[in-house]
Amino acid sequence: QVQLVESEGGLVQAGGSLRLSCAASGRTFSGYCIGWFRQAPGKEREFVAAISRAGGTTRYADSVKGRFSISRDNAKNTVSLQMNNLKPEDTAVYYCVATGRWFGTTFAEYDYWGQGTQVTVSS
Repeated sequence: QVQLVESEGGLVQAGGSLRLSCAASGRTFSGYCIGWFRQAPGKEREFVAAISRAGGTTRYADSVKGRFSISRDNAKNTVSLQMNNLKPEDTAVYYCVATGRWFGTTFAEYDYWGQGTQVTVSS
C-alpha cells in the first residue's frame, strides 16, 4: 500500500511556472507507476501525465505536452510535475495517483490517490 501527499499548489500568472511534488510513503514506491490527474470545476477528472516505475517511460495529455514534465526520484519516494507556460485552462485541483499495474489514462486504473492540490492560473 502507498500513501500519497501532494505539495501545496498555488496561484500563478499565465505564462508562469509551478512545480508540484508528490511524496509517497511505503518501501515499495518503485513498484508503482505514478500519474497526475486534474479536475476543474464542473468538468470531468482528466489525465495529465504518468511515469513508469523506473522513470524510463512517460506519457502526457496532448493539452500539456511540451509544457509539463513528470519525473521521479525513487530514492526519495517523490514524483514531480514541472509545469511551464501555464494557461488559465490549467486551473484545477491536481491529484497524484499510483498503480501497481502499467499506467493508463483513466482514473479508475489507479489504486491510490492523494487529497489533491489547487493550482490557479490567472489571465
